[in-house]
Amino acid sequence: MQTLTELFAFWHAQADKLAQQTVQHIGLTAASLLLGVLVGVPLGLFLTRKPRWAPAVLGLTGVLQTIPSIALLGFLIPAMGIGPKPAIFALFLYSLLPIVRNTLTGVQGVSPAVVEAARGLGLTNWQILRRVELPLALPVLFAGIRTATVINVGVATLAAYIAAGGLGEFIFGGIALNNPAMILAGAIPAAALALVFDAALAGLQHLSVRRLVRVGAVLLVALPVLAGLYLLPRATSKLLAGFSPEFVGRADGLPGLRQTYGLKPTNVILAPALVYEAARHRDVDLIDGYSTDGRIKAYHLRVLRDDRRAFPPYFAAPVVRPQVLADHPELRAVLEMLAGQINDSVMTDLNYQVDYLHHEPRAVALAFLRQRGLWRAPQPISGPAIVLGSKIFAEQYILAEMYAALIRGYTSLDVKTKTGLGGTNICFEALRTGAIDLYPEYTGTGLLVLLQPSPATLDSLGGDPQAVYRYVQQRFRQRFDLEWLTPLGFNNTYALLMRQQQATQLGIGSISELGAYLKQ
Repeated sequence: MQTLTELFAFWHAQADKLAQQTVQHIGLTAASLLLGVLVGVPLGLFLTRKPRWAPAVLGLTGVLQTIPSIALLGFLIPAMGIGPKPAIFALFLYSLLPIVRNTLTGVQGVSPAVVEAARGLGLTNWQILRRVELPLALPVLFAGIRTATVINVGVATLAAYIAAGGLGEFIFGGIALNNPAMILAGAIPAAALALVFDAALAGLQHLSVRRLVRVGAVLLVALPVLAGLYLLPRATSKLLAGFSPEFVGRADGLPGLRQTYGLKPTNVILAPALVYEAARHRDVDLIDGYSTDGRIKAYHLRVLRDDRRAFPPYFAAPVVRPQVLADHPELRAVLEMLAGQINDSVMTDLNYQVDYLHHEPRAVALAFLRQRGLWRAPQPISGPAIVLGSKIFAEQYILAEMYAALIRGYTSLDVKTKTGLGGTNICFEALRTGAIDLYPEYTGTGLLVLLQPSPATLDSLGGDPQAVYRYVQQRFRQRFDLEWLTPLGFNNTYALLMRQQQATQLGIGSISELGAYLKQ
């Protein structure tokens, strides 16, 4: 009941955004479906006259359907960039199989007696196809379009991950923030669109052939119009920002910047793994990132100075289940071996090696431990496994590999890793439920995302790193029965990033200067 109340409140507060995303979703679906019809129907008709090609063509379109959506979008981005183009093209590829197959099946299902009668009347092959076979095949053909439509409405939610908009923005933002109401705010309208389109096309299938021909002509006109909804004018600004879903929703992300700086850039949503690439390839001008990310150096990006301290301190530290420390007392001292060992510049260099030089996180982690004299050869295993988790970016992989190597070298415990668990709340819930035993977390994330204290409490902490750490440590013990160990030494805080050359040309070095530029 509480979730429903939160859902309706969210819809009310985000009514404009919901309408915009719904229009985008319809536009994406219609544009891809139009391409599917324009290509799939002629291709299906061609196969009716060249049946020997049918197995190869249907096999190829079938293979396209088996490619995971995220993987397909990943393949298309290098060639087509981010935004609607790769999204529409991917959806078009997914729509081909049902349209081509049903066009072929529908025409082949026309009674041979009817075709022979038409031939006896002196009709040519083209006239038979246009005036007899195609009209009679329309109910089956529409069934294929109906299937393609439902598929595309569902897959179009993934378009939000590549800045193409749609209802997936709410869904992925809700997943990143562990916000069920936000997830439902996008999932329910997407499901409703699929049901509405499915019901409408199902009703068309039962019309008479003559009416169905007219409806088909109307559909060919309506699809470009619906696709054009995606091109409706939208708010613009001097700079386009590309933000991850978590940054857009977190109090210490975009909402905090709006409150502290009055910052309201025009932004698109991107998968966290794509924001740096989007800035590098000039698809966007401004991105969110982390101050120790190696790609800052590799891609010649500038970290805008947070002159009003909107971002809290983000010192990394391992968060562990106390029961694990109680069962294995030797583990605490091993995990504390990294305390204070890594500063900002060292972590940035380690991330650079993985993000840009593409070294394996394990190799980078072991090289660091050897350099610091901390590495030992793995000991014989005689104890249970400690399960390490991590989020889905390079720094977390590196830290998980460091802890794994230390545990193997200094204890007899086995180690298993569950890396790439996604956003903050996924890792946190895995820790709380015992699916993992520890993972690296950040004090600012623990404070603002997981604890969510009152504004008065935040003011009392004043952004002081030690005060934030003590507060997070104590509250995690009380509320979640989880233990924060000593921080590693580096502060991987949120940051706004621009390309170095562009920032220099515009005279932007701080977030305040960015805000002033956007208001000009």
